[in-house]
Amino acid sequence: MIKIRIYGLPAPQGSKRHVGKGIMIESSKRVKPWRQDVKFGASAVYTGGILEETLKVKIQFIFPRPKSHFGTGKNASKLKATAPRYVTSRGCGDIEKLVRSTLDALSASSGGASVMRDDSQVAVLSASKRYAHTEERSGAVIIINILDDDCND
Repeated sequence: MIKIRIYGLPAPQGSKRHVGKGIMIESSKRVKPWRQDVKFGASAVYTGGILEETLKVKIQFIFPRPKSHFGTGKNASKLKATAPRYVTSRGCGDIEKLVRSTLDALSASSGGASVMRDDSQVAVLSASKRYAHTEERSGAVIIINILDDDCND
């Protein structure tokens, strides 16, 4: 099992934009910094060779809470009872696009951290996105396991 804690602001890898002469660039300016955060965090934890096996990956994306989730005045540091636990706002990105940017950052074939050869090796995937707990930094927790041949996960 490989467990990687990434610090940063998760960013979705969405559409690309054609700028001419066959050059495509990411539409979101947040993708490159996020992929660098993932690559750096993975490289700090994982020093083994590139994984070639079939993989099971679990990713938990952690987003900072907006100020509107907290009280005002003397209650400014207290979370409102109505504050949601999970992120559903469009501004944070679709979960599949968050997964795409993160897995690409771990894949050698995409110029990532060289943890896995390619994200096509991921046969089992679990992903969630939630708000940070008090004093918790935004980012992601990634757990990678090699799947057994008998499909025990």
